[in-house]
Amino acid sequence: MRPDDIRPFGRSNVPVTAFSFGTAPVGNFLKPIDEQTSAAMFETAWAAGVRHYDTAPMYGHGLSEYRTGQALRWKPRDAFSLATKVGRRLVPARRETIDFTPWVDAAPFSLVFDYSYDGTMRAFEDSLQRLGLERIDICYIHDIDVFTRGAAQPAVFEAAMDGCWRALERLRDEGVVKAIGVGVNEWQVCFEALKRRDFDAFLLAGRYTLLEQEALDGFLPLCVERGAAVAVGGGFNSGILATGAKPGAKYNYAPAPAAIMEKVARIEAVCREFAVPLPAAALQFVVAHPAIPTFVAGTRTVEQLQQNLAWFSHPVPAEFWHALKARGLLREDAPTPAESPAAVPAAG
Repeated sequence: MRPDDIRPFGRSNVPVTAFSFGTAPVGNFLKPIDEQTSAAMFETAWAAGVRHYDTAPMYGHGLSEYRTGQALRWKPRDAFSLATKVGRRLVPARRETIDFTPWVDAAPFSLVFDYSYDGTMRAFEDSLQRLGLERIDICYIHDIDVFTRGAAQPAVFEAAMDGCWRALERLRDEGVVKAIGVGVNEWQVCFEALKRRDFDAFLLAGRYTLLEQEALDGFLPLCVERGAAVAVGGGFNSGILATGAKPGAKYNYAPAPAAIMEKVARIEAVCREFAVPLPAAALQFVVAHPAIPTFVAGTRTVEQLQQNLAWFSHPVPAEFWHALKARGLLREDAPTPAESPAAVPAAG
């Protein structure tokens, strides 16, 4: 599988590469990344043929959008596609008054949730200004899930299905953006949004992986039926599918429970049998589903990015996938690269 394979992003036909560059880390997530490292990662991704980039106002309180725009500003605009998000506005504030958690050395803006029509339009225009680019191709409503909003989620969801939806539908109808959708941590929220509104796209963090395929129960089949595309991030379940079942392995940002450790160990045994790195299998599995044209990877260093690109390209025999299913380690209805049609290589 090639990172630079070009695929249509569902019915919108926005071209995306099978491997996308996720920019949350360059918003200084948990610890700072210097300007030189940030720029070098963008250039490394571009040199590898990566042509889809995902950002958001939340990432570094605007810092990620600044850095994304700076890196892409002089690239041919029709040579790449770009996604950002709405649902938060950035308000200038004194640094000492801002809770930046979990960002470090972020831009001096407070984050304010705003799912109103006017707030969505303002947030979209502000993103264009921070990026310094003439257009955004895909726009998601960000973090209207239980993971982020807790007990307020039902009311937040309803507000977004009204104000954000009306604003994004207008932007799409006017051709300002090509695809609109929802970006969250729970496939159930995506499923409900797709049943409620005519969305084109979703960004789903970590809920379709070698360890989790429950999204096949309704959501992904409906995406195929509607022509909606899904970009998936978090393909390592926050760690264990990259590190393997070693002591201290993380699963969804917490210590991996015994059942998960045991399952990963069994998957690793199949990996050893077929000489397939576990992370390579994890990354390549995700984009085998017909509704998932791209995997969004965020990295902290050039070396991490290069490693992810190498895993994405590592040869994986069809027999490996057949063995996972035969041993009950993968759902029978989960599409694998063994059944996927070849994609079109990128040009230029």
